[in-house]
Amino acid sequence: MTSDKTLTRSAPPQGQWALGIDIGGTFTDIVLHNERDGTVHSHKELTTPGDPATGVLTGMETLFAREKVAPGDVGRIVHATTLFTNALIERKGAETGMITTQGFRDVLEIGTERKYELYDNFIRMPEPLVRRSLRIDVPERVAADGSVVQPLDEAAVIEAGRRLVEHGVDSVAIVFLHSYAYPEHECRARDLLEAEFPGLFVSISSEVVPEIREFERSSTTVANAYVKPLASRYLNELEDRIRAFGIDAGIFMMLSSGGFTHVEEARRVPVQLLESGPAAGALSAAFFGERSDHASLLAFDMGGTTAKLAMIDEGEPSIAYRFEAARERRFRPESGLPLSITTIELIEIGAGGGSIASVDGVGLLKVGPRSAGSTPGPACYGRGGTDPTVTDATLLLGYLDPETFANGTIAISPEIARDAFAPLCEATGLGVEELAWGIYDVVNENMVSAARMHIAENGKDPRRYALLATGGGGPLHGCAVAGKLGIREVICPPSAGVASASGLLVAPVRVDRSLSVATPLNELDWDAFEAEYRALEEDATAVSRATGAAPQPAIRRAADIRYVGQGFELVVDLPSGPFDAASLPVIRERFEAEYRRVFQRLPDSEIEIMNIRVSVQSPASDAAGLLAPPSGGTLPEARKGLRQVRFGSESVAAAVYTRALMGPGSEVEGPAIIEEPVSTLVVPPGARARVHRSGNLVVTLDQS
Repeated sequence: MTSDKTLTRSAPPQGQWALGIDIGGTFTDIVLHNERDGTVHSHKELTTPGDPATGVLTGMETLFAREKVAPGDVGRIVHATTLFTNALIERKGAETGMITTQGFRDVLEIGTERKYELYDNFIRMPEPLVRRSLRIDVPERVAADGSVVQPLDEAAVIEAGRRLVEHGVDSVAIVFLHSYAYPEHECRARDLLEAEFPGLFVSISSEVVPEIREFERSSTTVANAYVKPLASRYLNELEDRIRAFGIDAGIFMMLSSGGFTHVEEARRVPVQLLESGPAAGALSAAFFGERSDHASLLAFDMGGTTAKLAMIDEGEPSIAYRFEAARERRFRPESGLPLSITTIELIEIGAGGGSIASVDGVGLLKVGPRSAGSTPGPACYGRGGTDPTVTDATLLLGYLDPETFANGTIAISPEIARDAFAPLCEATGLGVEELAWGIYDVVNENMVSAARMHIAENGKDPRRYALLATGGGGPLHGCAVAGKLGIREVICPPSAGVASASGLLVAPVRVDRSLSVATPLNELDWDAFEAEYRALEEDATAVSRATGAAPQPAIRRAADIRYVGQGFELVVDLPSGPFDAASLPVIRERFEAEYRRVFQRLPDSEIEIMNIRVSVQSPASDAAGLLAPPSGGTLPEARKGLRQVRFGSESVAAAVYTRALMGPGSEVEGPAIIEEPVSTLVVPPGARARVHRSGNLVVTLDQS
């Protein structure tokens, strides 16, 4: 692999292209970026759910042939996928077993004993990923301080492995009590299983998430084991097929944290990849927003299956250290599978171009979360879909041009869309255009409701933010969503439809590590405390360097801190160290400042540090070319003509423009449609869109 950091103008041509690949529920987005001259090419290919690598290779073949790029000139590949998230949601992972401490096999079902709906006697909790018959406990016990109470029964471990393998188990999660304090039992059990049962996938909690809280640690490790065989097979196949295509570059995987790592780390802990695509979308929003002088953004990424919303403050997305997958109720905390992973904080709902419209039992129009996906896709694709979807609605509203949709690679038919609307028109008593507007408005309201909740939970005022719209559906719906939220400006970057794939190419190398210490602040052994941080930093730095990162990465220290007796912690940024007794007042001051910011008052209690955290990050290559200013043109050249479009109850004539021909400073008034190969921006009546010097389109909405 040729690192982009070593390239010079006199270097041979190999390695000049970076390739970003983002597999979504409906489309696979591919971006090629020449890291020398800034040239950018992109392509959208329908995702192939049964064999995602096929969609990737088909899209690559089309893009490379169209742009006459030699595969051997690719220097690095960064990849994100929804494959592992979908496996959790759809329960299509491996047959998984669990080996745990004697007496603790039911931790996954007992959970925290908290109910997400206190007064619902028929509450439904998420089913564990491992059924009870495949959870086996073995004699061993470690105390909370790491001392061994009962030695590991090695024969029992081997017998448990034999029973699980006989029942068809492909992957095993090993979760022993307090293994974060003494991991040796888990490591020994893993070694025994791997020696006795070659080919069996094994995940141990002391490697996946060495943190206190048995239920969350168990749930995360089981989820890792559940997707590990799938991740290994998929990544092996993808590597082989990309090599056969002629690319000999390193493949890196996007993490939920907003950084990327090498394939081996991804194979080892694939649970870290669950939100890789949405994380890339948030990174791209921060990147593009900064170049339009906007540091406070609501990143709105609407694809074919889901919509994602994330807050960007001071140019950076917020980070969370807990994530819930496969929630039983969409916006209810505690209703999903808890996962202790580092992730960009966002909210995701089932609202995309493929979301299906229907009528509920009382005759109300509903949109989503059920989606037509890529197969069969929206009815207008003519691939066998018969349900009316959001894409069908935007086509019938006049927002999409059948001749230029997806750069002409996908034929869409208004006639087929109308046929799909017929049953729903009859059920609602609405005309086709009225129903199309209803679907458009309902899905917008669904996304606005999610956005309001996310913004309120973060204590923010949406009027202080600009909305940055990406994804194939983001520019189509962005102005409508912003208007409902009271947001005045909407930003639409170039090639917004593939922005998540672009975000992969601006991502840094990032490695996160954590460890439970569970010690009162005034009882810390400062030498041991500093040594624990150093050990985490050395481990994370080694992984970072294996990814080809800069030799001197930025290292951030943080800790989960609380008052004694509390059941929650605040993540507090700490100085870079080294720590000693003089650090105590500094740590106390930082925690109290953060606690006062969140809760406005300070209890008179002792402080304790529960977990320590390290983030090692190296900047990505210079990707300024992803936002090269447009070559320019004049508005008369950019204007294609007029098209009848619908806003509410009115049908109006909207001017249609080709974005590539709109030079910096160009301004248009709504109603207008601005088209490019992978996305379409809808500018409503009363709004004004201008081309920023960076190439971003900035829409100012009429707030009257």
